[in-house]
Order: sequence, then C-alpha cells, then structure tokens
Amino acid sequence: MEKKLRLIKEIAVEAGKILMGWFGKEFEIRSKKGGELVTTADVESEKFIVGALRERYSDIGVIAEESNFKEWEKEELFIVDPLDGSNNFAYGIPFFSISIAYQLKNELILGVVYDPVHKELFTCLKGSGAMLNGKPIKVSAREKLSDSMLATGFPYIRKSKEDSNIPEFSCFLMKTRGLRRLGSAALDLAFVASGRFDGFWEKSLKPWDISAGGLLVLEAGGRVSNFYNNEWDNMKDHIIASNGKIHEEMIEVIKRAFQG
Repeated sequence: MEKKLRLIKEIAVEAGKILMGWFGKEFEIRSKKGGELVTTADVESEKFIVGALRERYSDIGVIAEESNFKEWEKEELFIVDPLDGSNNFAYGIPFFSISIAYQLKNELILGVVYDPVHKELFTCLKGSGAMLNGKPIKVSAREKLSDSMLATGFPYIRKSKEDSNIPEFSCFLMKTRGLRRLGSAALDLAFVASGRFDGFWEKSLKPWDISAGGLLVLEAGGRVSNFYNNEWDNMKDHIIASNGKIHEEMIEVIKRAFQG
C-alpha cells in the first residue's frame, strides 16, 4: 500500500502543475447539465491522472468526474476528482484541489488531497493516521458547537431543488462561532482533518468529492457519518465530518432543520 500511496502522491503533485499552468490564463469553460463548470484544466488534469494510474495499475477500475467511467462493479477502484473547486478556478479564486482515493472491496484504504496553490499535500493510509506535507495532523479539540467553525457548500441546482441546504445553514449560523463556504469539499474535509475547521456538512455530493477527504478526517481522529445515522457510506450524497466532539450536536441541528 505504501507504493500505491507514493504513486498517488506523485500523480497528484504532477496534476497540480497542470492546473497551475492554466490558472489565471484563458481556457475553455462549459457548463454541465447540473450547472457545474468544466474547464480545459479539468479535462487535462483528469487525462493525465487516469493515464498515469492505468499505466501502473491497468487492472484497477477508475471512477473519474469528467470521464464518466462505469467501473463501479470492480473490487478495486481509484476515485478521482481532477479539479475540485472548478468554479473557483474559473473565476481566478485560489482555492481548489485534486482528490484521489483508493478503495478495495468497498473500503477506503488510501486518500490524497492536494492544494497546488499553497503546495499542501494531505495524505492518509487506513490505520496509519493522516499527514500534511509528511507531518502528522489531528482534528481539533473543541467540545462545543457554539465555539466551532464549520464549513459547507450548496447544490448547483439549488434554485429548483427543495433540499437546498439553506435551512441547515441558517440553523448552524445561529449556533456556531462561524460558517465558511470555500468551494472545494475535498479541501474542506482536509481542513477538518488538520483542525482548521471543527466540522463540515454538505448535500448533493459525489464520491470523488468526499472519498479521500472523508478518510483523512477518520485517520486524523475525527468522525464521519451520513446525515441521519452513525454510519458513513461514501457512495451516498450527504456527509457530516467533525472532530467527533461536536458530531452529535451537528446531527441534531440537521435533524431539526429537516423536520422544520
């Protein structure tokens, strides 16, 4: 597994160079069906990542955001987001990331999230903890939601989507130290793992948004679940991640917002 992790780290860093080569310059932008933006950088980053993974591990399936590969049935999978935070990237906002996870028999084993702007490489191997640029990281120690800083995001189709996350946002706004909406779920989760945020929740996400980041939180000593139970399934589209100490409070706020 150490060899796989080393390779994924190298691939993520190289893909980051591709993104930075396009950042702040002119490139093609188009909209997908749900309103998400896709840029030339998304496509080139994914082409490189998938090609590099298949060159070394041709028998392992790849699930990638832009390529729409249908390989969910394979026991081994790489789950790839070549540019998490495409809207930020397209508007010149320096907050985006690359996310790559490795899954074996429905269990997440490795995770890498790379921020090429700040050259921060978040990595984890199941059972071995989480790292930032090779140094161990841990979740925060705050015990109360009222003292906590949370992050979230909103669905692209929120104008027509009843389950918009706005009720939850309103409830958390009144019960926390503050909320942030930074635009990259993978980095939000990495920030929970490193103690910068105390918690994160979001709806309408995809496995490539949350797989690597969710494992980072778990390996950093935190807790991850879906909205209405204590388990976490990275194939479901909603997630709560926290330092563990405020998790039950977060679940209760979400339940009350949903009921209200």
